[in-house]
Amino acid sequence: MRIGAWYHGNGKCEFVVWAPFIKELKVKIMSPDERLVSPESDGCGYWRSEVDGVFPGARYLYRLDGGTERPDPASHFQPDGVHGPSQVVDHISFQWEDGDWKGIPLHDYMIYELHVGTFTGEGTFVSAVTHLDYLKELGITAVELMPVAQFPGERNWGYDGACPFAVQNSYGGPDGLKRLVNECHKKGIAVILDVVYNHLGPEGNYTNNFGFYFTDRYKTPWGDAVNFDGPYSNEVRKYFISNALYWTTEYHVDALRIDAIHGIYDFSARHFLQELADAVHKQSEALKRKVYVIAESDLNDVRAINPAETGGHGLDAQWNDDFHHALHTLLTGEGKGYYQDFGSIKHLEKAFREGFVYSGEYSKYRKRRHGSSTKDRPASQFVVFSQNHDQVGNRMTGDRLSQTRSFEKLKLAAGVVILSPFIPLIFMGEEYGETAPFQYFVSHSDEHLIEAVRKGRREEFASFGWEGEVPDPQAEQTFLNSKINIGLHHEGKHNVLFRFYRELIRMRKEIPALSNSSKDNMEVMRIGENTPLPHSPLERGAGVCNRGESGEKVLFVRRWFEGDEIFCVYNFSESRVNIKLKVEGVREKILDSSSKEWGGEGGVSVREIEPNSPEVSLNIKGHSLVLYRSGFPSPLTGRKRLVPREG
Repeated sequence: MRIGAWYHGNGKCEFVVWAPFIKELKVKIMSPDERLVSPESDGCGYWRSEVDGVFPGARYLYRLDGGTERPDPASHFQPDGVHGPSQVVDHISFQWEDGDWKGIPLHDYMIYELHVGTFTGEGTFVSAVTHLDYLKELGITAVELMPVAQFPGERNWGYDGACPFAVQNSYGGPDGLKRLVNECHKKGIAVILDVVYNHLGPEGNYTNNFGFYFTDRYKTPWGDAVNFDGPYSNEVRKYFISNALYWTTEYHVDALRIDAIHGIYDFSARHFLQELADAVHKQSEALKRKVYVIAESDLNDVRAINPAETGGHGLDAQWNDDFHHALHTLLTGEGKGYYQDFGSIKHLEKAFREGFVYSGEYSKYRKRRHGSSTKDRPASQFVVFSQNHDQVGNRMTGDRLSQTRSFEKLKLAAGVVILSPFIPLIFMGEEYGETAPFQYFVSHSDEHLIEAVRKGRREEFASFGWEGEVPDPQAEQTFLNSKINIGLHHEGKHNVLFRFYRELIRMRKEIPALSNSSKDNMEVMRIGENTPLPHSPLERGAGVCNRGESGEKVLFVRRWFEGDEIFCVYNFSESRVNIKLKVEGVREKILDSSSKEWGGEGGVSVREIEPNSPEVSLNIKGHSLVLYRSGFPSPLTGRKRLVPREG
């Protein structure tokens, strides 16, 4: 049984709502003529009625026990906002043009995260369509939308959504979202939708007028927890699972990113997340289209992505904050808040090797051991990034790396993420060094709530010791400050950075050693004084690094697939390092972030490593990366493709 108002055509509309403790429930249909309809109770808490003469666009409310009138908790559209009446939506007539779309494998995702309201000047789904060719040119294969469920007012990150099934009115409503997804699929781009199942927003959440959607047995940062394991929780679980299937079916969404699963409390024998993943995967089979479930979590609990048959929840992937923190601290030197657990090249080395950095080690920030091991999980289960909405927007002033770090560091960060074996995510504007911040903004109507949000933001930053004034979340200017200007990618160093990102993505797609996402076909190590380099799987070679002034702030990564091999050296130190190699076979430098082509002073490492060289020195500038490739015809020498040696 589907919940909400479902238009079946010919003026027939079915209304279904769960309200187990309401003694009398009426549907108040408000247009074109006002009338009351009396649904029937099925004895299990659901009220259902099929009504004639109701067409798409009709507005309605539920009248509870002859008094309180509330919007539908499963409303598909709130044209007047979270407090207004719900509206019947036609999910039949939209002309989808993606009939041949079957989705793409998760390991081929190149994700671009965007906030609809600040991605364009207009801040709508339709205006976002005009930038799809730009994303295609960049090499993006998946767009991730921050939450679009109806929130209070016209500006919000989306995590204050109060109507999980309703598409935000100020973004363009249901048809706008469908058009965006349709156009993405026509261009070969998958769509990920961020959904929030750990709480509902503090304004406009009327679910408790209908049933026990929440419980005070657990507390979350947002208040009472969603009731996933208490009395009457079966129907609450169905509500959110229905929501997941609604997006994948009615809106053709390809993946769901489940926000902050550490805020989902469930001690039942079969966890809600396992039930959710199973339902989505079954729906994927029925749709004959790839559909994935991706988690966000700060628990470092491998159970989220372990298969159900081994006791896991069976989610397809999860965001890896450890990778971000390890990279961010090397780039910035920050060491307060949760960054105090990171800062060494060994942390990034482990992130490359395994996924989670903390897999049971003691965390100074948490003052306890933290995490479980992911060394046996495939690389395609981890989404990695140097920036995202949280890691930018939850800084005091919403400052991006491009506002505080050097151009060379921006290129280094891009190379670490995109050339990794994991699923890369780019935050909107990152690819050309956007100069606007991404700040936290809301548009609540309750003054007490507004002041509580302001106070909460100030307190949140205390552990980081950041200086400055917190931008007012309620001010419209805070929202306007956060709008990006994609046109910058045509200008100066913005264009250089954009082309650099585009080249990294092209290499990742076209070079087999980079497109293969297996951690098994990878060696990674931090390099210090007299550190022996790992043995090549294709050509027997060895080498050492002269540390110089760099300390151990250099990472060496070698990846291979069949007859193709690359190695990349990332130098996070201020100074130049000299790496001495003895290598059999040809290796050609195919990328140097410090070269003049990419806005640097000029790379100094050798262009090609000759076969059987007695010793080769690679001089690598500070805050740069160099990428060498072997096992392919060299455009410099014309030498034939290398093949693995026996023995």
